[in-house]
Amino acid sequence: MEELWSKIAEYLATNGMDLLKAIVLATVIFLIGRWVAKLITKLVDKAMEKTRIEDTLRVFVKNLVYTVLLVFVVIAALSKLIGKDASAQFVAVVGAAGLAIGFALQGSLSNFAAGVLVIIFKPYKVGDYVEIAGSAGLVKEIQIFTTILHSPDNVKIIVPNAQATGGSIMNYTATGTRRVDLVIGVSYEDNLKTAREIIEKVLAADSRILPEPATTVAVSELGDSSVNFVVRPWVNVSDYWAVRFDLMEKIKLALEEGGCSIPFPQRDIHIKSQPAAAAG
Repeated sequence: MEELWSKIAEYLATNGMDLLKAIVLATVIFLIGRWVAKLITKLVDKAMEKTRIEDTLRVFVKNLVYTVLLVFVVIAALSKLIGKDASAQFVAVVGAAGLAIGFALQGSLSNFAAGVLVIIFKPYKVGDYVEIAGSAGLVKEIQIFTTILHSPDNVKIIVPNAQATGGSIMNYTATGTRRVDLVIGVSYEDNLKTAREIIEKVLAADSRILPEPATTVAVSELGDSSVNFVVRPWVNVSDYWAVRFDLMEKIKLALEEGGCSIPFPQRDIHIKSQPAAAAG
């Protein structure tokens, strides 16, 4: 151990100033290079924004440009740190280790390839509400390796692109409209025609419900405790949740005012008493 420390001390005494200069120079190159990379990325982003390139492609290209520039900056800083003579050896070592690096980064490479496929085929884009890889939310960014979602309760969800494209993709925004599916139960003692008229009146009063496709109001099931109607109006995607919540409340209040009731599950229990002789 003492011999090792003596060698380190001897090396620092001989090459300490050169090493310090190399570290300072590499740090300056990295800091300035990163600043230049950010500046170029910002300029590229503004240029794409002026040409009205869609947000999905713009964000992806912006992240790609910054990553590529930053890689060049890191290589330039390392070349100054290790010296010109060792630069060629460093490049050779990196080249020889390319296969191992490829295997180590195969997950990242698959995510990058999946991101390119998303940009090309556009199964979803920024601003769409989707369900991918078991997560649902609004697409905020499609980055080089991941897709960023924001859930309805404002949770940031990061989904690797390979997982996003490796399964089914449910895009609720793509068609522009969405069907609200409600099940409304009324009592067996209620008049079904009256109940239907009340529900249809509530639907007709909501201007957010689209005339086409036509709204469906039909008896779907004779349940254990209620007669169930399916209520299926069509709305614009942006109105989906507001209409769904409003209809649930308005239909219940309207049915109560119209003399109909929404029953809850209940059971009648009959207890048979045993004869006295059998009990004895």
